[in-house]
Amino acid sequence: MLQPFFIGMTAVMTRCILNPDRGRGDPELPATGLLAVNPSDSPLLSAYAQQHDLKRSFLFNSTLYSSDTCFLAGPAVGAPMAVMCLEKLIVLGAEKIIVYGWCGSLQARLKAMDILIPTTGVSEEGTSGHYLLGDSAAIVSSKRLRSRVSTLISEAEYDVQQGPLWTTDAPYRETEAKVAKYSGQGIYGVDMEYCGLCAAAAFRGVELAAVMLVSDELTSKPWQPQYRFKTFKKKSRDLLTLLCDGARSGVL
Repeated sequence: MLQPFFIGMTAVMTRCILNPDRGRGDPELPATGLLAVNPSDSPLLSAYAQQHDLKRSFLFNSTLYSSDTCFLAGPAVGAPMAVMCLEKLIVLGAEKIIVYGWCGSLQARLKAMDILIPTTGVSEEGTSGHYLLGDSAAIVSSKRLRSRVSTLISEAEYDVQQGPLWTTDAPYRETEAKVAKYSGQGIYGVDMEYCGLCAAAAFRGVELAAVMLVSDELTSKPWQPQYRFKTFKKKSRDLLTLLCDGARSGVL
């Protein structure tokens, strides 16, 4: 497969040695589905798939469940693994992908257990750069798919905010200086996958939107993560189930 990369403003054609492909026994996926990046969501995906008779398939270190109406996949922590999974989902037929994950808040108005639908992104991870063809390409999710997801969540009587997200490969290097910098730029939150996934989705010509449950507030002192608490875990399960239902019913 020939793909261009850029040196200055000059496009150079190069052939990829490895390409995503359909293996023997791989399912043909329906257009719409969900990629849940957190390992803690795996039991829910498994139970949901069993309840609704979704077939289980191999997906690297992740798991894929599918039926005629939707697919569910996860986990896939970090941009490199998440994008590998996305590439495989696309070659199997995925066209509209909803990503579910958690993020840290960088803004006082975005509290723990709030819901964020990211719009654009600031990349501080290494994967997206391999998919952005020149510096003019923007990291942005599908406006149409964001609207559908927002409507689904709002109709379930959850409040939703939308705004840009910072993606990093190194959560243990989210320094006070970086948090202050990105917060001052109006960035709403931080995660580990969003920018890479948006860049790969744009490169492959598919729609992608993300839903983030805020797990912690990085601007508060002392730092107090909420993901260990039962109330957070319940809301995460409820929100993920809502998204699975939306994908399976065709609402998304």
